[in-house]
Amino acid sequence: MIIGVPKEIKDHEYRVALLPSAVYQLIKRGHQVVVERGAGAGAGYPDVDYQQAGATLVEDHRKVFEKAGLIVKVKEPQPSELPLLRQGQIIFTYLHLAASRALTEGMLKTGVTGIAYETIEVNRRLPLLEPMSEIAGRMSVLVGGFFLAKHNGGSGVLLGGVPGVLPGRVVVLGGGASGINAARMATGLGADVTILEVDLERMRFLDITLHTAHTLYSSEAHLVSLLPTVDLLIGAVLVPGAKAPKLINREMLQHMRPGSVLVDIAIDQGGCAETSRATTHQNPVYVEEGVTHYCVANMPGAYARTATQALTNVTYRYVELLADLGLAEACQKQPALIGGINIMDGNVTHKAVAEAHGVPYTAPVLS
Repeated sequence: MIIGVPKEIKDHEYRVALLPSAVYQLIKRGHQVVVERGAGAGAGYPDVDYQQAGATLVEDHRKVFEKAGLIVKVKEPQPSELPLLRQGQIIFTYLHLAASRALTEGMLKTGVTGIAYETIEVNRRLPLLEPMSEIAGRMSVLVGGFFLAKHNGGSGVLLGGVPGVLPGRVVVLGGGASGINAARMATGLGADVTILEVDLERMRFLDITLHTAHTLYSSEAHLVSLLPTVDLLIGAVLVPGAKAPKLINREMLQHMRPGSVLVDIAIDQGGCAETSRATTHQNPVYVEEGVTHYCVANMPGAYARTATQALTNVTYRYVELLADLGLAEACQKQPALIGGINIMDGNVTHKAVAEAHGVPYTAPVLS
């Protein structure tokens, strides 16, 4: 099979879909890998590394799509890339289709098979999403603390406090992979941390694991009671494949102190606040109701080298399966792949995506 690795063109996206070592392994298995020049540069992997791995390097972004039957990316196809997709081709990447009707409709018109990293589920876990959730969770506390600084428009609260001064208060919505990592970073800094969660077993796990963090059952009443004293609010909720639930409305934000910060990790899936809208690393924040909103849609791209390594660690085995066996046989060997098929033959083949856009769901046909 010919596998294509294009350079990511989303704003300030520096990750690359495959490491040179992964390319080497695929070529060793008899596949051809076409890599766009400069694709790995942002993550610290120059073209020479891919040449030495045996990749075919091309100058033109378009050529990667023309040559490859399997496109491996990091982020969803951008508008200029949609015309490059075709019937019979597979694209394997983060899609987050529930958050964008335009992208969903655009992909449907191409006839491409879209397999989303974020909806592949194994034993109630999302193994291809978890590493990026871990990075985003840890990063949320770093950026939250940065924008709490007075010169960045914040309230001037240091999350860890100092002797004789109480620490900042952090509230994390959701105790999944991103939520627990956010809480670990915040407690490590010495902040006062509360995690809101609805799963009682998960709360027991969090209570045992995070000795200095508090857990609280997630309800609107509990959240509203916390908002007047919170300095950093982190939205870390996730419904696999679906739009993020809107847990924070504009009126609730009015309870927060001016200069406090909201980091919405769920923005890839539409965001968990009514006031959230996607931002970029170049212009990461805006202010609504006196609250600084950080809603960057590709947070892990800021730490591209770490994120690329973590991503390839979990995606490579699936790329290898698809390349070696083709989609139908790969799904037989690893049924979790079926859950990743969001778009196929002009149909929406994931229930949560279909429900998000009010379109018919069609089960994927694998022959």
